[in-house]
Amino acid sequence: MDIGWAILIIGFAALVAAFLLLVIGLVYSELMNSDIPRGVANSGKLHMVHGLFVGIAIVGRILHRLGVCQQVSFSRWFVACFLTHLNPVPAGLRVKDLTFSEVPVRVYEPTAVCDDLRRALVYFHGGGWVSGSIDSVDEVCRHIAKESGTIVVSVGYRLAPEHRYPAQLDDCETATCHFLSVAEAEFSVDPRRVAVGGDSTGANLAAALCQRLARREDGHLPSPCAQVLIYPALQMADFNLPSYQQNHAVPILFRGRMAFYFLQYINGDMSVCQDVLEGIHVPTELRPCFKEWLSPSNLPPECLAQGVSEQPTPEYDGEVYHAIKPGLDHEVSPLLADDVIIQKTPPTFILTCEYDVLRDDGILYRKRLLDLEKDVTWQHVKEGFHGMINFFNQGWLSFPSALQVVDGVVDYVQTL
Repeated sequence: MDIGWAILIIGFAALVAAFLLLVIGLVYSELMNSDIPRGVANSGKLHMVHGLFVGIAIVGRILHRLGVCQQVSFSRWFVACFLTHLNPVPAGLRVKDLTFSEVPVRVYEPTAVCDDLRRALVYFHGGGWVSGSIDSVDEVCRHIAKESGTIVVSVGYRLAPEHRYPAQLDDCETATCHFLSVAEAEFSVDPRRVAVGGDSTGANLAAALCQRLARREDGHLPSPCAQVLIYPALQMADFNLPSYQQNHAVPILFRGRMAFYFLQYINGDMSVCQDVLEGIHVPTELRPCFKEWLSPSNLPPECLAQGVSEQPTPEYDGEVYHAIKPGLDHEVSPLLADDVIIQKTPPTFILTCEYDVLRDDGILYRKRLLDLEKDVTWQHVKEGFHGMINFFNQGWLSFPSALQVVDGVVDYVQTL
């Protein structure tokens, strides 16, 4: 072998080794900042999965700084190529990829004979409005459709940072209204038995859509018969709720990351992230109303058992408020909607997880709904963590505890 080639090979190997050592060091540092409580289901495996996702994010960050590709693009590509596997369609189910008014959807239809019109669930995936896809919730939608005898429509809405609010919500509305308009004629579905739902930020879109459709009331189409909210993200006014304090470093969703996702959704201005976490973006005149809705006193006593530190009232900054103003609107923060809007929303299923920064968002929304005498079904997973549903039936990435989340949805949908 030519000595020049030998030197090149050795140099390349050294660069690869240095790169791997850098990534390993950064992953280790990030893992040391995480906190997985003993009560979390499959805590050892969660450590491993968290390390994997941290590694993907770090490599993406390095490639972004080198100008190779965007961090978000790398993460999406890696997850799609190596962590998402589509299994053969099981017996008893028919799956079609379609478009509803130019929005991509995947429709899951049970093939068993049904004498009456079926029910349906329009499902919006999670992923912080920046990731996730129809493929990422394929197993979840298959299970719900097959086990509940329900047609499921999974919506592939546009993502940030390429598309900002309200593009995601608009796509969900477009797909839902299209389906409602053709439900009976093309899918043998009763349009009055169509629910909407999703997980995490997908649940945010479902709640916001129900409020938007309830306000419209044009009589042309029926409104969703129910909303299915799986550990929903419902407000960006207060990132110091007890669940944010207690679970701030619990994978797979850290406190700071949730603020990052909200900002990516509305405008991409990361310069105000710390300001938002501190709460200086909330106008003084809005704080009494928000405090009434977001007070820890509205939570069950067990939510306060781990201890909560009372936060000093932050000083308001008008510039920060104007930078994030849409984030306090009810279409981004459905929990902050006026009573008259929430009063018009349909019956609700809310699932929360104990070890999740978004736990209190769901519980506080339940409290608002109950105060307005709305029909609410609440399921709380005591050993659960955020993102459990993404690990349902995913081979070596599977968490057995994710089954109770998906089956909770199945049980509720069967009551519609």
